[in-house]
Amino acid sequence: MKETQKLSNYRYRILGLLMFATTINYFDRSLIGVLAPTLEKLFGWTNSDYANIMISFKVAYALGLLFMGGLIDCLGTKKGYTLSIVIWSVFGMLHAFVRPGFSVIGFAAARFGLGFGESGNFPAAIKTTAEWFPKKDRAFATGLFNAATSIGAIAAPFVVGWIVHEDGKNWQFPFLITGILSAFWVFLWFKMYKKPEVHPYVSKEELAYIQSDSEIENEEKLPWISVVGKKETWAFALAKTTDAVWWFYLFWGAKFLADTFDVNIHNIALPFFVIYIMADIGSILGGYLSGVFIKKGWSINKSRKITLLICSLIILPVAMVAVTDNKWLAIFLIGLGAAGHQAWSANIFTLASDVFPKKATASVVGIGGMVGAVAGIIVDKALGTVLDTAGNTGYFWAFLLAGSSYLIVLGLVHLLMPNMTPLDENLNKKSN
Repeated sequence: MKETQKLSNYRYRILGLLMFATTINYFDRSLIGVLAPTLEKLFGWTNSDYANIMISFKVAYALGLLFMGGLIDCLGTKKGYTLSIVIWSVFGMLHAFVRPGFSVIGFAAARFGLGFGESGNFPAAIKTTAEWFPKKDRAFATGLFNAATSIGAIAAPFVVGWIVHEDGKNWQFPFLITGILSAFWVFLWFKMYKKPEVHPYVSKEELAYIQSDSEIENEEKLPWISVVGKKETWAFALAKTTDAVWWFYLFWGAKFLADTFDVNIHNIALPFFVIYIMADIGSILGGYLSGVFIKKGWSINKSRKITLLICSLIILPVAMVAVTDNKWLAIFLIGLGAAGHQAWSANIFTLASDVFPKKATASVVGIGGMVGAVAGIIVDKALGTVLDTAGNTGYFWAFLLAGSSYLIVLGLVHLLMPNMTPLDENLNKKSN
């Protein structure tokens, strides 16, 4: 009897694997941002060179999201997720083999492959969450695995500071860690993952709970193109344009602190720890808050959007970062913005699974992520150019946009999708 009770929460073991994969994903993704000030000196990069390397990642990420989202819906989460992590791990390790003579091209090529592989993480994770959690728990579950982005981002500066010398010696080694972690994850994923309906360790009671507020869907595949014409897809995609802000923190944060406050490779760890611990707290609380509202009897539409409004207001002060000369106040404000973004992100991701059937979720998340990546490309190109021509004043406009964009985006999302009416397995609106 005790064993049955123990196994009745198997969905949290699956959630643990999502957290592990997302940690690896963001550790890989964050290394370049932490190492950026060092690599710039080592290889003689300009801000525009660095921006172009970041753009290479995001172009691949955008293209990959269109491809990977549909592929994961077609292959299923088990095979699709494995393919994604294998690709990004191989290209993550290839960074270590780039040589000075072709550093910009070499890093751009490695980042391109990394971006293509990493594009599968969130479509697969959101689809898995939709398969394993009822709607009332999805934002909280998403908040938990989304918090793992910060674990990876926190780990990166500590590992870099421990291994890499200030003159750049040993810069290659952090990029090689991924392979071991990824191989272990693939082993666990293949050993543990099946759909809950056929999983031998899922009790009838747990399965009933997972399916308690969603309908059982047929196995007929939906073509990727079928979600493109839905305004709900583009409402989600519009919400994902705020990814550009998160990537600004991730890829330009260390450079901003280095350029403005002389923070270097050996003292970046504590500022990043503060920023991303705050982001973790925001991710978990943001996911929890909308769940509390739903359990109080609020509609999913009201619960998600009120939570998103709270997030938008919390983020506003980040607009003041570039006008303060106090390092720790700037770090706190960036942390506040990161916390608000992660709370926002946990709820935005659930919009896709709240409205679309499970079998279309990865495709919708892929399209939205692609739009977010394009927004990030535009920001990278503009910021790199402004920093090279006008100096650090470029950061003023970047932080102003980072603070104000969420309220504007939320208003536009509400205009496109005022009621969040769920779509059935054929993408038709369900009758009330």
